[in-house]
Amino acid sequence: MFLFIIADCIAQTDRYFPPLNEWEESSSASQGMNQTLLNAAISFAQANESTKPRNMEVAHYMGFGKEPFGYPIGPLKERGEPTGLIIKNGKIVASWGEPARVDMTHSVSKTFLSSVVGIAYDRGMIANVYDKVGPYMAPISFYNPLPLLNKADGLYSNDLFEPFTSEHNRNITWDHLLRQTSSWQGTLWGKPDWADRPDKDADLWLTQERPEPGTVYEYNDTRVNLLALAIQNVWRKPLPQVLKDEFMDKIHASQSWRWHGYENSWILLDGLPVQVVSGGGHWGGGMFINAYDQARLGYLTLNRGRWAGQQILSEEWVSMAMTPGVSKTYGFMNWFLNTDQELIESAPTTAFAHFGAGTNMVYVDPTHDIVAVVRWIDRKAIDGFVQKLLAAIE
Repeated sequence: MFLFIIADCIAQTDRYFPPLNEWEESSSASQGMNQTLLNAAISFAQANESTKPRNMEVAHYMGFGKEPFGYPIGPLKERGEPTGLIIKNGKIVASWGEPARVDMTHSVSKTFLSSVVGIAYDRGMIANVYDKVGPYMAPISFYNPLPLLNKADGLYSNDLFEPFTSEHNRNITWDHLLRQTSSWQGTLWGKPDWADRPDKDADLWLTQERPEPGTVYEYNDTRVNLLALAIQNVWRKPLPQVLKDEFMDKIHASQSWRWHGYENSWILLDGLPVQVVSGGGHWGGGMFINAYDQARLGYLTLNRGRWAGQQILSEEWVSMAMTPGVSKTYGFMNWFLNTDQELIESAPTTAFAHFGAGTNMVYVDPTHDIVAVVRWIDRKAIDGFVQKLLAAIE
């Protein structure tokens, strides 16, 4: 065991980590890749651009906007052209499109969200991921400087929001929220849980019984946003500030990223109005970021939470994040696993990815020491791209 730890430390000491505003480029040949085949993979990604409009507002209304209460409440940004970066052995061996352009990254935002939960766990602010969330929560006071109702109109309504007090919701743990198995029931920021990717049978929307927490995986952004509210309560300060100080600055990310919430996701926190961020772009908002910073996220997770000798996310946290839950392909949000090669058939079982709509993909392949950021590729073309990428390794 001791020898393995020494060897790992030596590998980390010798390993290249890009400093602020720099990332060393290298020839593909020097990193053991065939340039012709690598070009073929890039051309494939460019030729298979997402068919959805580049105007994110139009794309939204063609998709999520059809859901009940599906109107956007966060900012949306027109996206750029197909873009990507290939990192091999820590060096940039290929890039295309507009890697410095700041665009929405949609559900890759969830990886940043789970990371601030992970840092809180590593510091002991959350004692155990199997703890119930309710005892960590203070009653939430929404910030509404200009109430539209008369006081008498709200005589029988609650002044404070307590999302974990019902018989069903009080059993929800941090692990349930992180794995998207909470089955939380309620409404947050005007979006009911049942309105996100609703059942095709509208008669079930209000009557369908919720499964027991921890038993069913359901990709649901209302519940993701609940996790953002809960962990902000633990940190007791805005999550973008936490992410910057405890994560992004430590991996030398740029200053161009921004993490947005919604126009109505404001609470009073210790007497100050604070916006609660969203965990994706489902109704707008989420992380707006460039491809270089996405690659830094992927390079950190490739190195199991380590960056230049510093452990940003603990080995324990990374191991939990990469352990499947009820869904065989999902660890913590947003770690999509390939243990049975169900996610990406052509990738090794050790590979994983951080996915967002668009498609935004941060592909992480420890076996081949590769991180690939691929933005605005058609989801059906992902396996074909990875197949061509791995074929370029000599």
